[in-house]
Formats: sequence, C-alpha cells, structure tokens
Amino acid sequence: MDIDTIKQDLIRRFAAPLPEFYQRRIIFWYDEEREFEDQVGELALDGVTVLALTGSNTFAVKKRLCEDDLTSNFLVYDPRPSTQDDDNWLINVQLYSEEFRADLNSIWMDEMGLPATPIIRNQVKRYQKFFRSQKHRNAVKKLVGSVSTTPQMHLAVMAALSGCSRLQPSAVLRAVLNAGLELETNSVYQSFANYGADQAFWVMVSQGTGYSEGEDCSLGRLAIHLLLTAATRTMHTDLLAGLDAFLSVPHQAYCYDFVSDWLHSQDTTQLYEIARYVEQEARLPQRFSKLPVTDLVDTACFPCVDECILTSLMKEIGNHIIQVESIRLVVEKRRTMPWYQSVASYYEGLLQVANMQAFFTEHSAGFHTVEPHRIWREYTSDYYRMDTYYRLFHLCFQRSLKESHPLLDDLFKQVADKVEGLYTHWFLGQLGQNWSDACAETLEKHGHILEVPQQTDFYAQKVRPSENRVFVIVSDAFRYEAAASLAEDLRREMQCKVTLGSCEGMFPTVTKYGMAALLPHKKLEVKPRTDGTLAVLADGEPTDAGYRDKLLKKANPASVALKYEEILLLKRQDRQALVKGMSVVYIYHDTVDKASHTSDSAVFSACEEAISQIKNLARIIVNDFGGTNILVTADHGFIYTYSPLGEDDKVDRTTPTEQDVEVDRRYLITQKGAQPRYLLPIRLLDGNTGYEAFAPREYVRIKKKGGGLNFVHGGISLQEMVVPVLEFQFLRNSYKEYQRNRDKIDTKPVTVSLLSASRKISNMIFSLNFYQKEAVGGNREAARYLVYFVDENGQKISDTGKIIADKTSDNAQERTFRCNFSLRSQKYSNRQTYFLVIADESGLQAPEKEEFQIDIAFAVDDFNFF
Repeated sequence: MDIDTIKQDLIRRFAAPLPEFYQRRIIFWYDEEREFEDQVGELALDGVTVLALTGSNTFAVKKRLCEDDLTSNFLVYDPRPSTQDDDNWLINVQLYSEEFRADLNSIWMDEMGLPATPIIRNQVKRYQKFFRSQKHRNAVKKLVGSVSTTPQMHLAVMAALSGCSRLQPSAVLRAVLNAGLELETNSVYQSFANYGADQAFWVMVSQGTGYSEGEDCSLGRLAIHLLLTAATRTMHTDLLAGLDAFLSVPHQAYCYDFVSDWLHSQDTTQLYEIARYVEQEARLPQRFSKLPVTDLVDTACFPCVDECILTSLMKEIGNHIIQVESIRLVVEKRRTMPWYQSVASYYEGLLQVANMQAFFTEHSAGFHTVEPHRIWREYTSDYYRMDTYYRLFHLCFQRSLKESHPLLDDLFKQVADKVEGLYTHWFLGQLGQNWSDACAETLEKHGHILEVPQQTDFYAQKVRPSENRVFVIVSDAFRYEAAASLAEDLRREMQCKVTLGSCEGMFPTVTKYGMAALLPHKKLEVKPRTDGTLAVLADGEPTDAGYRDKLLKKANPASVALKYEEILLLKRQDRQALVKGMSVVYIYHDTVDKASHTSDSAVFSACEEAISQIKNLARIIVNDFGGTNILVTADHGFIYTYSPLGEDDKVDRTTPTEQDVEVDRRYLITQKGAQPRYLLPIRLLDGNTGYEAFAPREYVRIKKKGGGLNFVHGGISLQEMVVPVLEFQFLRNSYKEYQRNRDKIDTKPVTVSLLSASRKISNMIFSLNFYQKEAVGGNREAARYLVYFVDENGQKISDTGKIIADKTSDNAQERTFRCNFSLRSQKYSNRQTYFLVIADESGLQAPEKEEFQIDIAFAVDDFNFF
C-alpha cells in the first residue's frame, strides 16, 4: 500500500463521526516492520497532529496527549515491536484509542475478521504464502468458530485447506483420512505440507489421539491406532494383546468419539475401506475368530466382527447347536450397527432359524391331535407360523445368493440344509403324518373335513348375503400364512378392520377346481374334454377364466369379473367405469402361481410381491372405487421345499395307465375301480361322479416325468387345503365404529420409554434400559428411535444409540432394550442439568426428554487443540 492510499484511508477514518462521549480521535498507527518510517514526516493531515514514537520520547508523547492538549486529533506512529503492558507507558491511551495498520498482513486480518493481537499477527505472517490466496482468506472468513490462539490459527489454516466449515480437529482429521492413507498421494495432507501446516497437524493428532512416531508418522499407522484405541471402549484390552503399541488408553475417549461420529455420519465409504485396511494389517479376523461371540457383539467399527459372529453362529447351527435366545440377542444388537446392511440377509436368516427352533422346542412332543377340525384350528392359530418362518428364511437365503459373500456363503448353505431338515422332515413330516392319519377316514367318506367352512360355500356364505357392494380378490396360490402377513400389514397401514378366517379348498387343490368352487353354483361336476382332461362345470356351465363373468352375472346381473393387470394399467376414470353400478366385483390376481411356472425358487419372492400388490389393490378399491368391503381369498395353497427330494419322498401311482384320468404330483384321478397302493382315497364331488380320486400322504410326491418337484399343490396337506378368507372393512371417518374405536384403528408407531430408575450418571461409559410400551400388531407399527444425551444448550455430549422397536410379544418383559452410552471427553458439572433425548428417527414425533445429572469424579484432559 503506498503513502497516498494510506493518507486517503486516514482522512476517511478521522472524518468519521466520533463515538458517543468522545470529543476527539486518537489513532495509533502500528508499523513493526518500519515500512513507512521514512515517509511519516512528510504526511500532512488537516486538523490532525502527527506524532512519531522514537523509543525515547514516550513520556513526552504521553504528557502531550494526557495533559498539554486534550482536544486535538492525533495520529501516533508507533514502529516499536510489541512490549509487555507493564513496560508500555501509553497503554492507557491505546486502550481508548483506535488502531491503524497499513501492512498486508493487517489488511488480511481485517478482511477475515481476525483479532489484531500479536499472536494472531505472527501466525498470519507465518502462513503468508497461504493467505496470499483470496480463496483461502474467504475460506477462513467463513469458518464457524473463534480464532484467538495459536492452535486455533493452525486449525483455521488446516480447516480451510481440507474444506471444513468448522474449527473442529475431528473434522480436519476425517478430511485427511478421507483423502487416502498414502502421504504422497493424499491431496489434503500434501496441501498442509505445501503451506507449512503438516507439523501442526501431527501435533494436533498427537494431542487428541496419542499417536506419535516423530518423523516416521504415517496415516496408515494412525488409522490402526485410531480404530484399535476406539475399540477398547467396547472390547477389553486383553483381547488386543500384542497390539499395545497401537493403543492409548488415556486417549480412548477421543478416539471412540471420533470413530463413532464417523460411523453414524452420512458418508462412511472411506471409513469402511480404512477399517478393512486395519483388519488386514492387524490380522484381526484371525484374532476375533478365536473369541466368543459375547466378546465381539458390542464392537461396531470393524466389518470383520460381523463375519466372525456369523461364522461362529452358523458353525454352531451346522453342529446342531441352535441357541435361540443367544441368536435373538445378537441380532438385536448387531442390527443397529453401521455395517449391518451388508450382512443383513445372513443375520435375518439366522433369526428365522432361531424362530423355527423355538417353534420346534414348543412342539417337541410332536403332533398328536386326533380330530381333524381341531388340527385345522391349531394350524390356523399357531402351526402356520412355521411356514412363515420357513418362507422368511428362504427370502433371506435368496437375497444372500444375489449378494455373494465368499466367507459366509458356504456356511449359509449348510444352515439351509439344517433348516430343510427341521422344516421338511420334522414339521411337514410329523404334522403331515398326524394330519393324514386324522383326516384319512373323513376324506374317504365325505371328501371334506367336517366342522370346517368349505370353499364351495364361499359365494353363498360370504358374497351373496352382503348388503353392500363387495369386492372379491382371488389370488392364485396365495396360501394361508402369506394371508396372515397381509392381514398384519393391512391393519397397520390402512384405516380398517381386518378378520382372517379360512375355508377348506376343494379337492384336488388346483386352480380349475378352486376357482370353480369360488363361483356361484348349486352343483359342481366334472366332464371329460376332447383332450382327455377333465373340465369343471358349475350348474352345467364351464368355469374357465373366460366364462367366470357370465357365471357371476347369472347369479347377480350387477357383477363383473376383472383382472388385476387390467385395472393396474387403466386411468382412474376408466377404472371407475368398469365397476360403475356393480354390486359384486371379482378381481383375479395371479403372481404366486405364475412365478412357479418360471422357477420353483421364485415362489417365496412372489409371495412378498403378491402381498404388496394386494395392498395396492386394496388402496385402489378404497380410493378409486369407493369400496369399503373386500374379501381376499385363493383357489388353493401350496407346498414348497427347497432341497431336492429323495426317492423316499416319491411314490408310484401303481395303477394301469389306461385307468388314469389326471395325474399330478399331489393327486390322482382315475376311472372307477382303480385301487392304487400307497395313496389315500378321497371322495370326489360328494361321490356324484364316475371317477375315483387319491392323494399321497404327508408331503410325498407322485412320480411323474418332468420338473416341478419342489413347488406342488393339489393334495391334502394343510398348506394346500387351508384357503385364507380375509375380510377387510375400510372404516371411514364418519363411521360410528371408527369414532368409537379410533384409538384401536388409527395406525400409530409404538413408543419407547426409559426403564432405568436412576437419573444420575457417574461414569463416562454406562448402560440404560428402555422398553417398548406397546407390541407391534393391529394398528401399532414398528418405529426406530435414536437415543443420546445433550446439555442445556442442546449440544450432543454422547454417542448415539439406536432402538428398532418392532417387538410383537404381548409380554412386556420381552419388549426391553439395553443401550450403551459413551460421554464425550469434556468436563461436566454436577450443578447443571443434562437431558436424555429419545427421538423418532423419522422425525414425525416430538422427541422425549429425561433430565439427568452427571457427576464424574475425575477431570478430563484438556488439549491445546481441543
């Protein structure tokens, strides 16, 4: 800056209005570099006296300013280096005066809003190369946080270079590690080195983390130090014996807070790579694989922990050791961990194995009910759960095949083999044997189970009596256990009343018989077609897909038969036109059975898709058609087993070929007089036919050329014969029943509350118990909560715990959670109030707060940077 520019700036400063109560202006011009010492004598300002300090005239200048002339404006040029206040005779005058600097550093400091102290001035001078860039100065100016000390100045430079918006050492450290672990290729670290901030970086790292190796510091070893030291917060240090060089217990709190914050941030991609690097360098998988699961379950930062836990659990299952509660507790803890999603299929699959084992334990005495209708009732109220667990396991298994994991895949396939033994050979085998023995005589004599609703009565009992318009969704092969899952979803997601019942599917339990049974009729019969197969007739009329609309209209002219795919593709106005004036609407849906034609293994995925589609169809009926009454049913169920069948699971029909009329895996229809061995006789169509019908026992298949062994239907198993009848009633706001039962109908998330009685914290690491007030089910849906501590200003002072509140048990003791907390490394006052926050992760509910007192007996270390 030249002297003319300085003069203009000074004229402007002296011309500015005086502060309140001031009668004159005194400005001290500081110039420690003595850049303008030779030009001060030539400087002339109207109405301003210029004085220059020489080092020997300080007293004279003070006397003039304080005694001789109390009204004139003064410019005091001060080229002296900074002195202690005790040695500065003019300190009292300087305190009420203004200051002026004309050097580049001062201009920069003023531009950035930095305090004009000698400490900051020296640091700006030190980083002059950095501050020459307007981009850098703008970055420092935008930083959130005060800069008044040397460490803060170093931190400001590093924050600006690393793109951080706050003066936080952890943010700078994360930015450096995010740029890679090689010093030579790390762009952020190289920018530190270029501007002379690399030494300050390592000092900051040493103070915060305890890592220091002099000139041999490396980002790779720093990463190992950070993650291993953080792990000692949740894992005993003895388990990391031999790695002591990478541990710093005094810095455990900072390292844990740093890693925990990063784990719960939005960007963890680089942290995952760093964690994998640390695992490899420290040989952690080999170490952790030798530890019991209980020593690993609380540690979050290493992905290999999940692999070691899963390996251990799956090996136990392979050895026929299934510890139900242990698996449930492990999954409960691990599913809130950051790396859970990458192995979720395995954990959730093992959870279903635990559920299956629990079911086995409950029914270890076997199935011995004698009366068929009682077995039916037991299946529809309890036994069907095993089919659901099996379906959910195989959904997880199928997902795992699409997300291949070399360490876990083979072990999970072994688990699948154990599941197959539990489901197929025990459940289907023993329940099937009990059922076959109990119902054989009844089916031979009557052709159906007594005291059980019949599919052939569906229209007469459920559709015809309806006083309001009724929509009937007929989903091909949508079996009872899938309908139970659908019922739970509908109760949670829609304002409705849902009742799940059942009826016995017509034998044989295949589409053409089941679909015919659901249509209005007085009599069903079968007649041979020209191709030799049988056609099912209702009152003499064909019941194939193209004739169903005619049959419905014959019973009620205001009826229509539609297909789900047709409705889905139409616009709202066109949809409404289809059902206008109709009182009975049949909608045919085919997702499960259709999938089986492509691949048997796609059936369970199709069940999930069917559930989603039927929910969507229910919303269309309610919103577009104005419907309130919906019936969801099926033509038949099915049996699916994953493993290939052995010869013991197949049976020959043992009848002459010329006697056979229809032969499938699960039923046989023959001419009169046939007596096949090993098959149960079934009275077909109440005996009003010239044919005989037979079915194999349990889950056995009839030998037949071709595929389709794993997914079958047509037989007499409960999975095939129990057809769901789901009654859905949408409750409008004006309905009295809705007004009366609003609290029971409106969908709400379950709530979580603190269970622990104590409200005083005396340790940096502690645990609290929580409980889920309501069970998931009905109109209560699962929710996710974040739990953490804040101070009186709302600043977080702990790590964040997660609670997935989705427990369905009616037993309150089974709806508890235990969360571990770690307070941040800082000082706490026992006179202040702190708060536990329980916040809905979705943000739809107001957070709950519980007051706490923190009384930590020891002081936390203070670092210059922190």
